Amino acid sequence: MSFTLAIVGRPNVGKSTLFNRLVGKKLALVDDQPGVTRDLREGDARLGHLRFTVIDTAGLEEATDESLQGRMRKLTERAVDMADVCLFVIDARAGVTPSDHIFADILRKRSAHVILAANKAEGRAGEAGLFEAYELGLGEPLRLSAEHGEGMGELAEVLGPIAKDFAARDKEAARVAAEEGLMPSTDWDVDEEPEEDESWRPTEARPLQVAVVGRPNAGKSTLINKILGEERLLTGPEAGITRDSISLRLTWDDVPVRLFDTAGMRKKAKVQDKLEKLSVSDGLRAVKFAEVVVVLLDAAIPFEQQDLRIADLAEREGRAVVVAVNKWDLEDDKQGKLRDLREAFERLLPQLKGAPLVTVSAKTGRGLDRLQAAVIKAHEVWNRRVSTARLNRWLTGMLEQHPPPAPGGKRIKLRYVTQAKTRPPAFVVMCSHPELLPDSYSRYLVNGLRVTFDMPGTPIRLYMRSQADKNPYKGRKKSTPSRLRKHLGKGKPG
Repeated sequence: MSFTLAIVGRPNVGKSTLFNRLVGKKLALVDDQPGVTRDLREGDARLGHLRFTVIDTAGLEEATDESLQGRMRKLTERAVDMADVCLFVIDARAGVTPSDHIFADILRKRSAHVILAANKAEGRAGEAGLFEAYELGLGEPLRLSAEHGEGMGELAEVLGPIAKDFAARDKEAARVAAEEGLMPSTDWDVDEEPEEDESWRPTEARPLQVAVVGRPNAGKSTLINKILGEERLLTGPEAGITRDSISLRLTWDDVPVRLFDTAGMRKKAKVQDKLEKLSVSDGLRAVKFAEVVVVLLDAAIPFEQQDLRIADLAEREGRAVVVAVNKWDLEDDKQGKLRDLREAFERLLPQLKGAPLVTVSAKTGRGLDRLQAAVIKAHEVWNRRVSTARLNRWLTGMLEQHPPPAPGGKRIKLRYVTQAKTRPPAFVVMCSHPELLPDSYSRYLVNGLRVTFDMPGTPIRLYMRSQADKNPYKGRKKSTPSRLRKHLGKGKPG
């Protein structure tokens, strides 16, 4: 029983609050400032026994097509066309406005199912607006309070018959397809699929999580639109258009992927606006949930201080990192520029030594095949596991080539190494006096791991541990012969 519900209405009527209520999570940014939502955000909604897809949209505004608000409106109209049901939300406290009348006419023409809802209708303050809603000609309005969860039962009652209707249509379509031989009949007894494999490889149930991050106006949304093959995200010359971290499902060259588009991240000192702070924190959360982070740079001004901070953040979070340089189509001396980029990358980000550096053009789509290959490779390395036998053969060779130092005359013995975990790869070396081992020798071992086991660019964690002494008598007081005789003298003669 699945259908798509688009929440539409003027700015600041509570659409995102209602979206969060339906999905049961605070996925969409919410603020008193109007026009917070700009892109389309999808989520899996639960309302009683109903399960459906809900779309949060930008506020409908009267604006020219070329303006930012006009482009936002086009995206909202696109959501109306692709949705099965539209939930038209008005502000009961503000009452019905002339814009509500205009948009009601638009929805009546473009959508087969329109449900009218008067939000913020708790208490007496919303009663007047609730009665005014009848003049829109969309039937009886639902009285809702998205913030307090009121009216959700009534919404479920209205959606119930619609859900049954779509379920019946899906069943009929499946029956017709089975009769025409397009798909197997659902009446057959088919064994259930086996439980999902715990392998790291991406599946439809567990897609590869990729976050695209960078400074404002680097071209993140344009790049994702090009990968999707459609204008799914709002773009334009204005910096900072994206506010929410929007997640999108797709199959990228036969690999199931969930892409996260994030807000542009500026220097902390420049971020004063409350809404921008919320957007940046939302983007940081996307980095923590991602498996691979694509750091998108502007070819004209690459490796600025904020770019380095973003890449370092991804490495500290233990994510696989791919650096992509956008707007490559505007470069004249491509070979010289690429040489300079690689030199700057190795010098400024030594902690990501060997990470892929890919040149792309989000505008033309050139380089997207190389970017996809780099993302898949980085994910594979991030999940790589090395056997203990191979690791210890490697350790023997590293010790022969360069023995550890002996600070203060204390010899440090590295006994054996094993891999503790993946995602990112983490290794534990059992040794004596781990606290005395200098950081330079740890870096020597990490670089050796990268080269020997082909793990370029991925974060590697190396931990030194002191092997516990297994002597059970260590630390106990030794018994002297006199004490022993005294102890034996207390016993009774046999």
